Amino acid sequence: MSGPRVYLDWNATTPPLPEVCAAMRAALEACWANPSSIHADGRRARAVIEDTREALAALIEAHPRDVLFTSGGTEANNLALHDALGLALSRLEHPSIIRVAERLAAEGRPVVWLPVAESGMIELDAWPELLGGLPPGSRVALMAANHETGVIQPIARAAALAHAAGLRLHVDAVQALGKLPASSWQGADTVSVAAHKLRGPKGIGALAWRGPPAPRPLLVGGAQERGLRPGTLDPIAAAGFGAAAARAKDGPARYAALEPLRARLAGALAEHGEENGAAPRLPHVASFSFPGWRGDELVAALDLLGVSVSSGSACSAGTSEASPVIRAMLGEERARSAVRASLGDATTASEVERAIHAFRRALTRRSSSS
Repeated sequence: MSGPRVYLDWNATTPPLPEVCAAMRAALEACWANPSSIHADGRRARAVIEDTREALAALIEAHPRDVLFTSGGTEANNLALHDALGLALSRLEHPSIIRVAERLAAEGRPVVWLPVAESGMIELDAWPELLGGLPPGSRVALMAANHETGVIQPIARAAALAHAAGLRLHVDAVQALGKLPASSWQGADTVSVAAHKLRGPKGIGALAWRGPPAPRPLLVGGAQERGLRPGTLDPIAAAGFGAAAARAKDGPARYAALEPLRARLAGALAEHGEENGAAPRLPHVASFSFPGWRGDELVAALDLLGVSVSSGSACSAGTSEASPVIRAMLGEERARSAVRASLGDATTASEVERAIHAFRRALTRRSSSS
């Protein structure tokens, strides 16, 4: 397909904002010093980091002292859960949480797998019985909005059930931050986020927590980040994160405005496939399964037509494994044929129409040749 490419993989990563690039260029020239140094150059670099911490804390609705910078969402999730004495979660979670659960189980710690509905919603009715068997010091993990289907989870009710069982709730808000208000994860004890989902840079994220205790360090070394996450912080990445966080304050309204475009795309895809998940969902995500296709094959066909989509979590890209999220919801066949299109705040109606045309070309070409 001629013309510029259409990028509909915003859940995998987002293009950096012009103001993010400008902030990082300025920091690269003026704030390159080690922010742990006490001289003027170091203090200037440190100021960038602390300004970003305050901006991010305001966005998450946490105290700045309780915002800990990490290398991204994966490290933040690991930091929140690695020392849990037990863990409850579902197969809807991101691989960075699923793998932690598998490691805890291999170490002999109890892991409870929570049931999910075909809609993609967590089934909370079973929680009181399932959570009751976990020892004190255990945790529950539940993402605010799913990375593959966009389905939004009932965090407030989940937090109440977790706390009633004496457990702490960790919320992966990587896909939700800047798209949902912070009230969406009210009641969470720890929250993980990542800059590159906000049109910021890769390689920086954060873990925020409410009330004691602070997270137990995953790494040991220097005294940076109160000794909770040692290692020299990057003021250049922090500058980009800060610029992205500042713009994300009105992100929920911008993403809500994408719902008509998502509905247009979903309506066209429904002519050929079956939608995965049900409302409530993020207003920019469409996940469909297409009978007779493998998801990765359709992604490749669309790529040749100039459209970028995905067949699951970007962290699982390059594998032939079916989406574990869709498998947990709807079974193996639907999982193997799943494709996700995710729009962003720069997506246009023209791009959606071009994507629909590409989907129709790819899907009807297979039908006519079979």
